[in-house]
Amino acid sequence: MIEIKRDTKETQITVKLNLYGKGNANIQTGVGFFDHMLEAFAKHSHIDLDVKCVGDTHIDDHHSVEDIGIAIGKAINQAIYPIKNIERYGNATVVMDEASVSCDMDISN
Repeated sequence: MIEIKRDTKETQITVKLNLYGKGNANIQTGVGFFDHMLEAFAKHSHIDLDVKCVGDTHIDDHHSVEDIGIAIGKAINQAIYPIKNIERYGNATVVMDEASVSCDMDISN
């Protein structure tokens, strides 16, 4: 389990991530739709993810979303580096309902 803490003027964040989990999620960002998307990410990636954020959402959601993304990225980085037996890059497209989402990822550091 990797734990990352990120404290800024706008946010106080704790992320716990288990790359080889079962897709369990405990998400509390203060941004409802973002919670939903992080829960879906955890479920479909089989990554256990615990995110707690206290942010200035009374002003705007973007600081919370941005800083959580940075913290999750650092946790994934710590979980996989040094890379062994992992492809450097990959992509996927998922169609759900009336939306199509594409993601390309390069983990070359």
